[in-house]
Amino acid sequence: MWKLLKQIARTGIPTEPAPPGGEAWRAAGAGLQQEILDILGRALCIRQVDAGSCNACELEVNALSNPYYNIEGLGIRFVASPRHADMLLVTGPVTLNMRDALRRAFEATPAPRLVVAAGECACTGGLFAGSYAVCGPVSSLLPVDVTIPGCPPTPLELLQGILAALRARPELAARRD
Repeated sequence: MWKLLKQIARTGIPTEPAPPGGEAWRAAGAGLQQEILDILGRALCIRQVDAGSCNACELEVNALSNPYYNIEGLGIRFVASPRHADMLLVTGPVTLNMRDALRRAFEATPAPRLVVAAGECACTGGLFAGSYAVCGPVSSLLPVDVTIPGCPPTPLELLQGILAALRARPELAARRD
């Protein structure tokens, strides 16, 4: 027991430092909720679809919901059904097995809808481009509004891409419920 306690005292607590510049985006996010309300009249609802990725992008998307980034507090939330969504956030290259499911999710999302391709694989096919099991990037199947490159993109880059898509489509204001 003492040997273990000595080892702990010698090593210290190995943790990663917090991401740099966290306070800058929080200050910018202060008016973000009001901007989303001005455009949509309610929260931005996102349906995230994994079209065949390695799950690295999903880990970063999931990090958006943790207490550090807290996108729910900014007026952005993830929904389980594309029928309730304003945006499809697609990660990974489109595999043959997911092609029809992704198309059905797109068709089930009410118009006007946004499509964001997140990650290098969703943008260009990435490492999987040319594979027998891959149809290609998301843009080969759906009209993509914004691409977020990176392998994987950071939560901050994901948030910036989501906001860029929202700001690029002012006609979403007409969809207010």
